[in-house]
Amino acid sequence: MERNLEDNKQYLLEMINISKEFPGVKALDGVTLKISPHSVHALMGENGAGKSTLMKCLFGIYSKNSGEIFLEGKPINFSSSKEALDNGVSMVHQELNQVLQTSVMDNIWLGRYPLKGMFVDEAKMYKDTKQIFEELDINIDPKTKVKSLSVSQMQMVEIAKAVSYNSKIIVMDEPTSSLTEREVTHLFKIINKLRDRGCGIIYISHKMEEISEISDDITILRDGQWIATEKVEGMTTDHIINLMVGRSLTHRFPPKDNKPKEVILEVNDLTAKFQPSIKNISFQLHKGEILGIAGLVGAKRTDIVETLFGMRQKESGDIILHGKKVENADSHEAIKHGFALITEERRATGIYSMLDINFNSVISNLEKYTTKHKLLNEKKMRDDTDWVIASMRVKTPSQKTNIGSLSGGNQQKVIIGRWLLTEPEILMMDEPTRGIDVGAKFEIYQLMIDLAKKDKGIIMISSEMPELLGVTDRILVMSNGRVAGIVNTKETTQEEILRLTAKYL
Repeated sequence: MERNLEDNKQYLLEMINISKEFPGVKALDGVTLKISPHSVHALMGENGAGKSTLMKCLFGIYSKNSGEIFLEGKPINFSSSKEALDNGVSMVHQELNQVLQTSVMDNIWLGRYPLKGMFVDEAKMYKDTKQIFEELDINIDPKTKVKSLSVSQMQMVEIAKAVSYNSKIIVMDEPTSSLTEREVTHLFKIINKLRDRGCGIIYISHKMEEISEISDDITILRDGQWIATEKVEGMTTDHIINLMVGRSLTHRFPPKDNKPKEVILEVNDLTAKFQPSIKNISFQLHKGEILGIAGLVGAKRTDIVETLFGMRQKESGDIILHGKKVENADSHEAIKHGFALITEERRATGIYSMLDINFNSVISNLEKYTTKHKLLNEKKMRDDTDWVIASMRVKTPSQKTNIGSLSGGNQQKVIIGRWLLTEPEILMMDEPTRGIDVGAKFEIYQLMIDLAKKDKGIIMISSEMPELLGVTDRILVMSNGRVAGIVNTKETTQEEILRLTAKYL
C-alpha cells in the first residue's frame, strides 16, 4: 500500500516498527525513524544500540523480521545494496571499503561505467567526476590512485559517489572521525548543499558538538529500542546523554589520579626509513603517564607508534626501554619487549572480522596458551576471553560470536582486552575512541587512567582536542613529521596546540 506524502508531512523515508533478531539477541525492537526532505537527521545511541543494524535493514544488507519501510510514500524492501543505490539510497560507511589500486573515478563509477560502444568512455567518466567534484568543492584529480589519498580525501570521494547516484537519502556513519577541524568545516558545507537540494541526510555520530551544529532533528536508540525523536534546537548535551545511556553522566572525563614517575621509555632522534615519514623524533615517557600525540591529518602521528612497534623500519635513532636499547625490528619483537599497539583502522588492521571473539581475544598472545607438547590450552583461552568480555563490558551473545557482527565500540573493547592479555608495559593507542559512544568513551578513559596507576606508560593519538586536554598528562605536538613541541596538559591551551601544529607547514 502506498502512502500519500501530503498526509505524512512529506517524509522522504519512513521506517516503522522495524524489528530484527539474530541468534541469542534482539537487535531491533519496534524502531521507528522518519526523515524529511531538506533535513539532517541525527541518529544517536550507545554502541550496540542498533543504529548500524537499522541502517543495514534499510540498505538491504540485513533482512528485517518485521516492520514497514516507505520511500517517498512507496513501500520498499531492498534485497541488496545495489538495489538501494539504484533507488536513491546511499551510505557513506565509517570503515571505508575502496579499491586502492584504481583511480578515484574508477571507484566512483565501479559497476556502472559509461560506455562508448563496447569500451569504457574514459573522457565522459572524467568529465562527470570533475563536475561532481566542482559542485561539492572537492579538489582531487579524478585520475589519482585512491591509495595515494589521505583518509579524509577518501571520505570525500565516498560522499561524491553517493551524490553520483542522485541519492534522495544519504546515510553518513561517523563521517568526521578522521577529519581535522578545517576538513569538518568543508564537510558541513557539502552537507548543507545536499540539504538545500532536498536530500534527507541521516547523520550518525557520537560527537555532541557536531550534532548541535549540523542537525535539524535527532532520534535516539537504546538497547535496540526507540527512545525519542526531538528537534535538536534547544536540546542540551546532558539531555542527549541522559536519553542515550538512561542515566546522567556528571563528568565527561574521569578524575585523573595517576602520578607519573621515573622514565620508562626514551626515544632519541628516531627517523623512519621510507620517506616522507617521521624525522628526528625525541621524547620521554614516564611510568604512570598518559602522553598524548596531537597534530593535523598528515602530520605523521601514526608513523611514530608504527615505528616503535616495528611496523615501519627505523633508519636511525634509539629506542631505550628501562635504560636499555631495543630495536623492535618487527611487531613480534616489540610485543616481547612489552609494547602493544591499538591501530586506528580497526576493521583493516585490528580485527579478523569473519572469526569469533575468542580468536580475536587471544591471537596476540598464543605463546601463553601453548603447552610443552605444542598444543593449545583451549580452556585457558576460553577463560581469558571470558575475562575480556567481562572486564571490557563487551555486549555479545557469546564468545563464539563473529566479531564483525558487533558494533564498532564493542569491537574496540575486544581489541583493547586482547592487548591487555599480553600484559604490556607500553600501551600505544591510535584514535582509541574513534566511533565510540560517550558512555564507552568514559569507560576507556577510566581504563587508561587505571593502567597508568599500575605504572604502565600510555601513548594516545587523538584528533579530539577535548579528549587530549581531558585525559593526558603531557601532549607531544607533531607538524609535518617533526616534533613541534611538548607541552604540559594542565598548563597549555587549545590555541597553543593549534599554533604548534602549523609550525613546520
